[in-house]
Amino acid sequence: MNIQVSDRLLRLPPYLFGKLNSLKAQLRREGHDIIDLGMGNPDKAAPHEVTEKAREVLTDPKAHRYSSSKGIPQLLVEASKFYQKKYGITLKPEEEIIATIGSKEGISHLSLALLGPGDSVLVPSPSFPIHIWSAIIAGANVITVPLFEDQDQFISNLFTTFKMLWPKPKLMFMNFPHNPTTSVVDRKFFEELIKFAVKNEVILVNDFAYADITFDGHRSTSFLEVPDAKKVGVEFISMSKSFSMAGWRIGFCLGNPDIIKALEKIKGYYDYGIFTAVQVGAIIALREHWEETPAHFASIYESRRDVLVSGLNKAGWNINKPKATMFTWAPMPEEYSHVGSVRFSQFLLHESDVCVSPGIGFGDEGEGYLRIAMVENEERIQQAVRQIRRAMQNTSPDEVMEKYPGTFA
Repeated sequence: MNIQVSDRLLRLPPYLFGKLNSLKAQLRREGHDIIDLGMGNPDKAAPHEVTEKAREVLTDPKAHRYSSSKGIPQLLVEASKFYQKKYGITLKPEEEIIATIGSKEGISHLSLALLGPGDSVLVPSPSFPIHIWSAIIAGANVITVPLFEDQDQFISNLFTTFKMLWPKPKLMFMNFPHNPTTSVVDRKFFEELIKFAVKNEVILVNDFAYADITFDGHRSTSFLEVPDAKKVGVEFISMSKSFSMAGWRIGFCLGNPDIIKALEKIKGYYDYGIFTAVQVGAIIALREHWEETPAHFASIYESRRDVLVSGLNKAGWNINKPKATMFTWAPMPEEYSHVGSVRFSQFLLHESDVCVSPGIGFGDEGEGYLRIAMVENEERIQQAVRQIRRAMQNTSPDEVMEKYPGTFA
């Protein structure tokens, strides 16, 4: 039988991380010891007390029943307390918070709840793929705005783009600290953005997944810290990075009650909620580990950052140290810049057994860069640097051009 997929599916390109995972698996079957710096997949375990509490809940037969799609009440209360302790923000648990199956699921369903054919969305580029493709899957049009290092230049360009468009974009996605570029913004950025959104009646969505993974004394500003933020938008947070609970798949959407209600309604059609043991584990994390655990993981990533950036710069790269996230956004070495990020990442995977993400996978503005995830220990990162240096010494740019196709299709 010839299965005809939907037009919606045909619009989607091959998912970058899926292609990378297939290539990694193939090489590992062939006996290669791949150092995987391609995906932001934390390698540490959640706090012991969190896993022990989840284990305890597993023995309760009632915990194996369907849960609430919105999140159990005590979890929403703890999320509210977490924002009060960390940011001084007051949120009503039942009206302004909803638990999500990670921020990626939440953003995907929010796009379905808010967007449809004829709507337009503004997204910084490069961008994490779901910020673009969730809107496209919902039927909306996406207009990308190049993300400049200078936040004033970026926000000026963003507002100019908005004013030039008709009909006006309905929604703007933000993501600071930013994946993949690691860019950070200050409170002034959000003040200007929220003032503009109130005046122009545009929805703001801030993906705050890397809120706590910051370095060198940098503190990330929550979008919701700014007055009037709840009038125009919501913020997503995730337990994945701050508490190393990536596989647990739990996060939150917080802010405007009408947007929360819309997300709650559509999630009610799609899921029966997060497994109760996971939600109870998240309660313990937010209640008892809200401060020291994120700081602990941030210090680990900061040490790894120093090893990675120092090692590659000594090998002839030119990389600035990121202030946040678990990634390094690395300009390709000048002599290889013409080969393209896909071809260069293929070269590194096959010739140095190191997996990184090509910048083009995050949008056209990402070409010429690699996103390197700091998800291996310092010894493995040092090993990766040695293997990359050796591969570059043994293979010229022309040989890379001849040997690798430059596409993951």
